[in-house]
This record gives sequence, structure tokens and C-alpha cells, in this order.
Amino acid sequence: MFAWIRFGTAGVFLVLGLFFETLAVFGVNRFRRTLNRMHGAAIGDTLGILFVILGLIVMRGFSMDSLKLFLVVAFFWIASPVSGHMISRLEAMTDKNMGELTVIHKEAGFQGQEGETK
Repeated sequence: MFAWIRFGTAGVFLVLGLFFETLAVFGVNRFRRTLNRMHGAAIGDTLGILFVILGLIVMRGFSMDSLKLFLVVAFFWIASPVSGHMISRLEAMTDKNMGELTVIHKEAGFQGQEGETK
């Protein structure tokens, strides 16, 4: 009986992790700007990997292997923000149009830079 509960819990964690990983794939492909794509990928890095590895920990049971899997999660959570910060700084330094905002006027259907009139 306990084995079935553990199997079900591990399955829920794995499916939840795969759901967040799928959301991350769609987020990365949907957005146009690099910083928005990084935000979409961050979902997969944090929640997806956490739930998948939690599912593996529950499936394996509490042992030395579980500790190693937990250390993998800890490494991802330390390395992911650092690499994301480095990529976002590179994008901010190299993108000339970073500060420009696009405004859509409903009445005229005009799409242009803020402050422009047509």
C-alpha cells in the first residue's frame, strides 16, 4: 500500500514538473525580446526541475541518491540566477532599443514609439 502511495506522489511531481517545463518551452518561443524569453525559461529552471527531481527523490526513497539529487537542485538554484543575471546584463549593454516603449492607440490603430503622433 505504501509503495502505491509513493508511486502516485512521485507521478504527480513528475507530471507537474513536465507541465512547468512545457510552459517554459512555449514561453521561450512566444516572446520576442531576450529578457522576456529569459523570464519564460526561468519557470522551467526553478519549478520544473524542482518538481521532476522531487518526483525522482520520492520514487527512489530517502537514501544517499536522494541527497545527491537534492544537491543537484541546490546547484541549479544557485547557478540559474547567476547565469540569468549575466545574460540580462549582456542584453542591456548591447541592445540599443532597450529603453523604447511601443504604445498602441486604440482609436487610430496606430502603433509607434511613445511621444510620436501621426
